[in-house]
Amino acid sequence: MTKMEYRRITNIADPLFAKMHRLMQEIFPPEEVLEFDLWKEPLEDPGIRVFVAVHEGNVVGATEYRYYEDFNVAMTDFTIIGKPGLGIGRFLYLNRHHDLLELAKANGKELFGMFAEIYDPYRTKDHEFGGVKPMDPYVRREVLSHLGYKRLDFTYVHPSWNNDGVAVEGLDLCFMPTDDNVSELPAELIVKFLRRYYSVLSNKPAAWIQMVEQLEAKSTVALLPI
Repeated sequence: MTKMEYRRITNIADPLFAKMHRLMQEIFPPEEVLEFDLWKEPLEDPGIRVFVAVHEGNVVGATEYRYYEDFNVAMTDFTIIGKPGLGIGRFLYLNRHHDLLELAKANGKELFGMFAEIYDPYRTKDHEFGGVKPMDPYVRREVLSHLGYKRLDFTYVHPSWNNDGVAVEGLDLCFMPTDDNVSELPAELIVKFLRRYYSVLSNKPAAWIQMVEQLEAKSTVALLPI
């Protein structure tokens, strides 16, 4: 079997990016996919790390994530597994994990953990993710639970990436602590992270603003099983 490559994309003109964007459109609902041309700045941002799994010249998987030095946490934006039977999920996880550990080490720290927005298929049942079974929300949720992700104990919405002021529901904000004994997060960390992460979107829905204000009134937020 041809060995997969873990390749970073930093330019919208990279032919691998066009293949990745097509894969995103096949897998994700439209409101979750940023328009092609709007990727120019994110790809050139050194803090946003976009990697693809390349197999026999084709993009068969992808992941985007970022590391915040001042918070010492990471955020995984998305992971795409384009087809079963190639070990794409494990390949992306191991390469991303190694990269993040090195970034934290260069920052003089041990990575505290990583945020992720995870679909809750028990509430929202209409995401088929292109019919690719490894992307099935039930499968993904259980896999991420196995990895150590836990659900933050509040009702979560996020602004649509269409920047149209729509609040997207049906997801949980989750966190995977490096130390599995961590059972809660400072609410202040969550607020600062969310404000930073969504600073690129100018049109925040009222429900998101209210959610953040409610978090600001808390001291900690519990981490619960998913």
